[in-house]
Amino acid sequence: MMRRFPPFLLFFIPLLPVAGLHAAPIERIWLTHGANDPSRITVNWETENPGPSLVEYGTDGTLGREVGSAESVTLHHVEIPLDPAMPRHFYRVQSGADESAIHSFKGYTDATIRVALFADRGYARDRDLSVLGKEDPHLLLTAGDNVASLHEKGLEGTKAFSDLIDSQRDLFRTTPFLPVLGNHDRELTPRGPEPPVHAVYDVEATDYRAFFPLPDEGWKWRFDLPDHGVCFLALDASHVKDAGTTWQTNHPVTRDSIQHRWYAAEVARSDAPFVLTVNNERNASMRGYDGGAWQSLFHRCSAVITGFGYFGERAEVEGFPYFNTCLKGDGDLYPDPQSAFVTREDNFLLLTFTKNAPTMTVEIKNLRGETLDRREIKKRRK
Repeated sequence: MMRRFPPFLLFFIPLLPVAGLHAAPIERIWLTHGANDPSRITVNWETENPGPSLVEYGTDGTLGREVGSAESVTLHHVEIPLDPAMPRHFYRVQSGADESAIHSFKGYTDATIRVALFADRGYARDRDLSVLGKEDPHLLLTAGDNVASLHEKGLEGTKAFSDLIDSQRDLFRTTPFLPVLGNHDRELTPRGPEPPVHAVYDVEATDYRAFFPLPDEGWKWRFDLPDHGVCFLALDASHVKDAGTTWQTNHPVTRDSIQHRWYAAEVARSDAPFVLTVNNERNASMRGYDGGAWQSLFHRCSAVITGFGYFGERAEVEGFPYFNTCLKGDGDLYPDPQSAFVTREDNFLLLTFTKNAPTMTVEIKNLRGETLDRREIKKRRK
């Protein structure tokens, strides 16, 4: 869960050496949005030893501004304001004598912005993801299963997410990242062939939420880019058929659940031309769940994206697009009954939004950057 520091803990921290500690470069840094506000960003990093947190930032390499916390921690989260008119922002993090190099990231000022979305990194750790950086995205999203589990030896708990960041350090410290939950992101013990007496998954996703400051509760969230007319809604949905057993992984998604009511309210109040829903459950399963409680709401959006299966897919239901994406394209195939395109290649999605344009585009791309499928989506009717 995002740390929200009381006002008296926010101050300018003098750069004094810490006795008994040796200065070390800070390299594991990742950017998130801890609130539904693109004019603020959260800078996150880890240090071996506990210490205070300081971020120097500015609109060029001279930096010039800073904000921090005196709390002594090893997992650091500091939110900084951004100048929404500036195309690029620069920052450096410090904790005691340890500091990072100066890094930068783009603002959301370009006429066209690109959002890269991938899924199932947990079982595709050997994949080369350099193509994501080559797409030069303004924002990174996932559709769940960011890690394989929270119990792998040497990668227990938040260490699994640290390993994810280490796999693409430059990408995560230069591109805001908003992940979505899958079942593996909170798997505490092996699943096994039958439900055990203990809970296999941490439904509250404690480690995930501690590592990634995200909007709302973190396990579900909303994020808007109003200048480009887009709203992202992240649902907590995976293996929904296991609700009520020790295999239950997500918060309830029945028609009377808090999550369903929240989603219905968000869809109803959003005036964004494009609303994208992201989750980790099979599209056909979600459409039919609890007597079809979700399908009518989904079809008030622009598209639904999931990372449930190990393949890439676009399905069309009454002219409405559903997408499945996966970095590991060579696993089990669970095609949608309404499938219009399927690929067994490793793949990700590239979403493109242009200010005041009548359409947006969703491309299914392989890890060589080749477009396998392209779908234009019109603005929603108000």
